[in-house]
Amino acid sequence: MTPSAGRRPQLPQETAPLPQDEPDEHLRFAAYLDSLEHVPSADELTLVRRVLTDEHRGMAQSAVLRHMDRRAEALLLGADFAGWAASIQAAVDGHPFLSRRLQEWGLLRAIALRLPWQRDALLAASDWLQLRAAAGLNAGAVALLAEHGRTKRVRGTARSAKGTASAPMADHWS
Repeated sequence: MTPSAGRRPQLPQETAPLPQDEPDEHLRFAAYLDSLEHVPSADELTLVRRVLTDEHRGMAQSAVLRHMDRRAEALLLGADFAGWAASIQAAVDGHPFLSRRLQEWGLLRAIALRLPWQRDALLAASDWLQLRAAAGLNAGAVALLAEHGRTKRVRGTARSAKGTASAPMADHWS
């Protein structure tokens, strides 16, 4: 009987790999994410530093990046952000990508809260930050990115958000 006659071909059953089949760095990555998600604030800096000593530098930085993004997003508009960012900066010194991401979270915070921010800093920022700022946090940032965003995607996102961005247009950028 052919498949076209209504019979479906048998596919081998797929199973999830057993933990012992996972590479060590995958297991450590999952453990780091879990530990970072549940770490008390008082122990966060120590744990971040410990994770960053892992021999698999890329994996360790990826775990810390996910943690930073999660925490920064949760703290972004609150009063605790500045203190948290300063302490984490001390832990990620010597890791340029992580330091830059933390600085960009600070810029995103300034844009969202309408604090002073630098036009050139936003235009020099990563696509990651430009896309978030273009989504409509601040009308001034949206207008700037609609015209001068680095990529077509950033400019398009900003143009789509132009009518919905939070006013006023006279934002605190120079």
